[in-house]
This record gives sequence, structure tokens and C-alpha cells, in this order.
Amino acid sequence: MLRKLEVDDQEAVMKLWLVCANSMQKLQIEEITIDVEYKKIKNIHLRVYPPDGQVRISAPVRVDRGYLRDFALSRVGWIRKQQERIKGIKPAPQAEYLSGELHYLRGKPYVLELVEQASRPYVTILGNVLRLCVRPGSTLEKRRAVMEDWYRSQLAEALPDIVGYWEKVIGVSTAEYKIKRMKTKWGTCNRKARRIWINLELAKKSPECLTYIVVHELVHLLERGHNCIFYRYMDRFLPLWKQYKRELNG
Repeated sequence: MLRKLEVDDQEAVMKLWLVCANSMQKLQIEEITIDVEYKKIKNIHLRVYPPDGQVRISAPVRVDRGYLRDFALSRVGWIRKQQERIKGIKPAPQAEYLSGELHYLRGKPYVLELVEQASRPYVTILGNVLRLCVRPGSTLEKRRAVMEDWYRSQLAEALPDIVGYWEKVIGVSTAEYKIKRMKTKWGTCNRKARRIWINLELAKKSPECLTYIVVHELVHLLERGHNCIFYRYMDRFLPLWKQYKRELNG
């Protein structure tokens, strides 16, 4: 189905059509293809994902398709801006966990030293050196697993004090908080279960960035959406949150 619309910024009339594709549908706006996924949620979420600028809308199951088209049209400029930003980001080289590589902990850089020895693998810090000790002939996957386990332990050690402190400040409590690898989010919050998840990669970021994500997810226990109420809470509890967000996403 083809429908013509006019937009305020006087762009050319856009072509739109909706194509059913199993559980995922697609919305086409000129050169922009948007994946549309219907979920049992209350609000519409629009995201642009690296590395190629894929666009996805998550929408409540009862949202009218025409409304989704208008919603997407109203945000075409933002979508293109995000896609251009993503295109300008150079992908980080894949770590091989070999001597000489630069690795981070709590925002500080360390030079990796790989040591092969016939003992239980472990990681330790000596000054500005991060020493990774593994058995001779260890594979890349094994070296990565040892490092990730170490990062997980470092983050698990830091979180209780941070979460406990901010629970008191914000006036909320979590049933539990967990750590996991996430590709597109720094953290998530399950309001019903009162559970927050923290991205493992935050072990590498500065304490301020970790604090920002913890506060962000705890505030979601007060306010579900990213609206003016949510941001007023953020301004109240963590006035420098925008600065930390820029640092994290930079």
C-alpha cells in the first residue's frame, strides 16, 4: 500500500509501505528501512543500532499502523543524524589478548602482559601493567574468557556499595542486580521484578559512568519511560548525568 504525505520541512513526498515478514514487519521511508516489532509494552521505542545504522521500532501490539508511519516520519531527521554518527565511528580492533595491547579498568589504561605458565589462569595488576597468566598454548577464546571472568569479578566487587548508596538516596530498593554482556545497552531495568542488569563492559569505564548507569536504572523504578519526569529525577539525583552520558557514549 502506498500513501503520500507532506512534512513540515518541505522534503519531497515520501513513499511508505508496510510489508509483513513473519513476526517482524518492515516500514519503508525512502531509503530508510525500519524493522517494526510488536510487543507487550506501553510505549513506542525507536532505536538506531551500530554498526550499520539498522533502525528498529518496538511498539505496543494495539498501535495503529498509520500512527506508526506518522511517528517514523516525524523522526526521519533524527534517524538520519544517528546513522551519520554511527557511520563516522571506527570499529575498535578486536582484542587478541596479547602482550602490548591496551586494556582498561575503571577508565584507566593498562598495558597487557601475557604470561604463559603451568598454573591456574589469573589476572593481576602491577603498576600500569595488566598481567594475564594462562597455560601454555591457550586459545584466544580461553584468554578472552579469563579476562571476562576477571572483569566480572571487578564489577561485582564495586556494585554493592554503589547500588546500596544510591538506593538510599533515590528511595528505592532492588530485589537483585546482575551483570551480563549486552551488545546495545549499558543497563536494563525490570520494574515488575525490581531487577536491574549492568553491562559487563562497564568494568572498563570510569566510576562516574558506572554510577550514571546505576542511577539511570534505579530511577526507572520511579518512572518507567524516558520522559520529563524521568529526566527531572536524573537532574535531581545526579546533576552531571549528561556529562557522564557523553563520556560513556563517546
